[in-house]
Amino acid sequence: MLKPKHNLALISSGRPAAPPQGPPPGANPQLWSWFKAVDTDNSGSLTVDELQRALVNGDWSPFNIETVRNIVNMFDTNNTGTIDFNEFAGLWKYIEDWKQCFQTFDADGSGSIDRNEMRTALRTFGYNLSDKFINLLIQKYDKYGRGDVTFDNFVQASVTVKTLTDSFRKFDTDNDGWIQISYEQFLELVVSNR
Repeated sequence: MLKPKHNLALISSGRPAAPPQGPPPGANPQLWSWFKAVDTDNSGSLTVDELQRALVNGDWSPFNIETVRNIVNMFDTNNTGTIDFNEFAGLWKYIEDWKQCFQTFDADGSGSIDRNEMRTALRTFGYNLSDKFINLLIQKYDKYGRGDVTFDNFVQASVTVKTLTDSFRKFDTDNDGWIQISYEQFLELVVSNR
């Protein structure tokens, strides 16, 4: 069964495919198995597209591609644009931690975060934001128009609030919640967070 696949790789690439490898020393075998299953091109690293195909929300919808790109950018420590196994191990823990967080704030067990649950989550994270902003955040990340967000968009919304807050704090030198910046500084702030 392995032979035809090996021959196909020889024809398409001009050289034999690498022999199957076991997990690196000390690696979690289950995590290695998941990584190999997601690495559909057998390159030894995961692209954004491969990772997106593997990540699903509780409603079986695929992860938002922007969320996947952001996560890859966070964990791509060698700046290849892909995720190797060691980076994947960190990424997987990050997703599992966010999953626990999501389940904590999904008080009604609906599999999504509504406005009240989002407010509670953000307050718990240390952000005391207005209802107007919470509504804007839900509207921005609500992919079905139901007034709630799925797991992937909850992660993206939360990370966006943190990233923007961290950028704001660089200019809020007296910690009063107000900044005065030039137009160009504003553009730098926005562009650096895209």
